[in-house]
Amino acid sequence: MEAGSLQMSDIAPTDDSWDSRTRRLLGDVAAERLAHAKVAVIGTGGVGGYAVETLARSGVGNLIVIDADNVAESNLNRQLIALKSTIGKSKVELFRQRCRDINPQIEVMAIKEFVTPDNAAELIGTQVDYVIDAIDTVAPKIAVITHCLINHIPIISSMGAGGRTDPAKIGYFDISETREDGLARAVRQRLKKSGMRHALKVVASTEAPRRRAVIELNEQNKRSSYGTIITIPAIFGIYLANHVIMKLIE
Repeated sequence: MEAGSLQMSDIAPTDDSWDSRTRRLLGDVAAERLAHAKVAVIGTGGVGGYAVETLARSGVGNLIVIDADNVAESNLNRQLIALKSTIGKSKVELFRQRCRDINPQIEVMAIKEFVTPDNAAELIGTQVDYVIDAIDTVAPKIAVITHCLINHIPIISSMGAGGRTDPAKIGYFDISETREDGLARAVRQRLKKSGMRHALKVVASTEAPRRRAVIELNEQNKRSSYGTIITIPAIFGIYLANHVIMKLIE
């Protein structure tokens, strides 16, 4: 064999375990940290669903997923577990099954409940390493954020993803830096009114939502929403999960 040619002994053995590519990139120590971590994802829709998927495929070993909704036909354009065959089924139960199908060793606590100011503390508890807030209604969102800040639980929150189309405008911000975002504005005002002046890491977009995409609603804690396509919520969810993963392995 010519000089400089690879010998068979120079080639690393192939590892076909499900997380071998993760371990090759991050290392075994980091992979074990993820395997022993517990993360709560609150809201498993267009944003939260991609966060759950990313955490599970990255090897996070313990998840709490909280959402009261069942899959609706209007979810088909953007939500991971939304299929014709899953319409009417519980989102959190579908994600529990999906995560176990990815990693049979994962522990997933599926909680099919609405988060309210009265039950947020009980649902989340204090024995979690990180919380991802993917709620799109103000009162429950404030309850989750407040619980985490008071109890020094690391949290990252999603701001508004609807009505937007430009992935390049998405980024990490402190909530004080957000602009063109009605949800972020409402959260800032509520936190300020309640005396909460802590830093809060968020995923947000600097793109103004398209006004023609507004959908008028008559729901508890939510009066309007925006039309959306899969790209922006998916990127929001992946950004949320990636931030948590990097923090867990520091």
